Amino acid sequence: MEISRVNNLLAEMRAAMTAAQSGAAAPGNEILKGGGINPSGGINQSGATQKIIPATDFSSVLKSSLEGVAKMQNHAEAMQKSFVLGDDKVSLSNVMIDMQKANIAFQTTVQVRNKVIAAYNEIMNMPV
Repeated sequence: MEISRVNNLLAEMRAAMTAAQSGAAAPGNEILKGGGINPSGGINQSGATQKIIPATDFSSVLKSSLEGVAKMQNHAEAMQKSFVLGDDKVSLSNVMIDMQKANIAFQTTVQVRNKVIAAYNEIMNMPV
C-alpha cells in the first residue's frame, strides 16, 4: 500500500473541505477585490486592475462534471480489470481507492441531480 498516495488524497480532501467551508475560490481562480466584477475588464471602482473571468453557462459546467465522473468510473474499471488480470503494477489498495473515488463522485452527481429536480418541481409549483 502506498502511504504517500493515501496521504496526498487526504490532503486534497482536506483542502477541498476547507475551501468549501471558507467560500474561497477554486485553485486557479482569483477572487476580485474592490467594486466587484466589471464585465468590460480594466479598472474597477476601487481603482485596482482586475482579471476578466469568462462567463460559464450551466450546461458546460454540467457536461464537464459528468465527463469527469465518467472518466473516473472508466479509470476505476480499467484498474480493476488490470488487477484481476494480474498486473504487478496495480495494487489492491489503489484499485479500492479509485473505486471509492468513482463511487463518491457518482453519488455526488446523483444527489446534485436530485436537488436540481426538487428545485425545478418547487419552481413549477409556485403560483404565478
